[in-house]
Amino acid sequence: MTPRDQRTATPEDIIEQLRPKIAAIPGVRAFFTNPPIIRIGGNQSRSLYQFTLQSQDLQTLYRSSADFEKAMRDIPGVTDISSDLQINSPLLMVDIDRDLASTVGVSADQVETALFSAYGARQVSSIYTPTNDYQVIMELLPEYQRDPNSLNQLYVRSSTGKLIPLSALTKMRTTVGPLQVTHLTQSPSVTVSFNLAPGVSLGDAVQRVQDAARQLPDTVRTSFQGTAAAFQSSISGMGLLVLLAILVIYITLGILYESFIHPITILSGLPSAGLGALLTLWLFKSELNVYSYVGVIMLIGIVKKNAIMMIDFAVESQRTHNVPPTDAIYEACLVRFRPILMTTMAALVGTLPIALGLGAGSEARRPLGLAVVGGLMVSQLLTLYITPVFYIYMEQFVGLFESKKSKKLAVQPVPAESATQ
Repeated sequence: MTPRDQRTATPEDIIEQLRPKIAAIPGVRAFFTNPPIIRIGGNQSRSLYQFTLQSQDLQTLYRSSADFEKAMRDIPGVTDISSDLQINSPLLMVDIDRDLASTVGVSADQVETALFSAYGARQVSSIYTPTNDYQVIMELLPEYQRDPNSLNQLYVRSSTGKLIPLSALTKMRTTVGPLQVTHLTQSPSVTVSFNLAPGVSLGDAVQRVQDAARQLPDTVRTSFQGTAAAFQSSISGMGLLVLLAILVIYITLGILYESFIHPITILSGLPSAGLGALLTLWLFKSELNVYSYVGVIMLIGIVKKNAIMMIDFAVESQRTHNVPPTDAIYEACLVRFRPILMTTMAALVGTLPIALGLGAGSEARRPLGLAVVGGLMVSQLLTLYITPVFYIYMEQFVGLFESKKSKKLAVQPVPAESATQ
């Protein structure tokens, strides 16, 4: 590729330009992929994302894999579908006549040993020199390995010492079968790989693939591998992590302010930050991945400090100077505006290079920067308006609750004995 500062298209744009040109060539089936900077598990495949099928019954596995690959081609947003299953490889099957072999004193193990010595690259010795050692491999010459009729020239020694031709003990037939039987966790498996069309998120594609996999037999187990599996695990864990972070912050602020209401007021600015992060990712056509989630968690800590600055000042004014809530929060906005702006700009400028994607390999980190920058900009514009209003409503709610409680205590009847005394 040309130098980075001279590029006018992304790798995905180049792939989309090459795809119709290569597809026009007859007899050629090409697969394009932009490999990630960090590969998260999985096998080497023609496409980036992988979906694995497993079953102990090979016939069921191969039949279901072929049907599932056809179903994958009908899923919108999924391209470059391929499978590592190659069951049309030519095979030469050698069937041993065991009754005849045992009659002449030849075991099946002797036949297998003869075939392995001819075609299996058996090491029979080693040659040692002062500087190195060399393995001695026994095998047929290449011209005999390519000719199936050469099997008729192999002989096996019987228990009586006679050489018996292999063709007299076996029957040969040509057929087709799998080139290799892949395994995952000690079970036979078939991996179907795929790429995503432009503008399609990985979350939508994963859900569509899972919907198609529900038509498979019950004996076939399925699972994502590599990047898709990491995405699934991160999605299931990140939501709980965000909720746990908010809960820890609420408990900490509740202990700090000795209140159940003020922590809610401080956390009221988080929805605007999350909305800004998601909106920015959508505008720049960036996906919501693990890096984006890290940026959202960072926003929780950065955005809440704006509300802490205002709420802390307003609460102190009310407790020390008996200032009404409206005047207290208004004065807090005026006094704390400059430190809020300074801290926000420091975080914004520090994250801006990541959002711009400067430097080699910055594409992986760019979603993190976009989430933080977008969340900070939107929250900075809305926090100064949302948090004061929320604070006033919460104070009115607390005042209403305390007034009802005081009236209830005031109307309680006095006991008769106390009145007599």
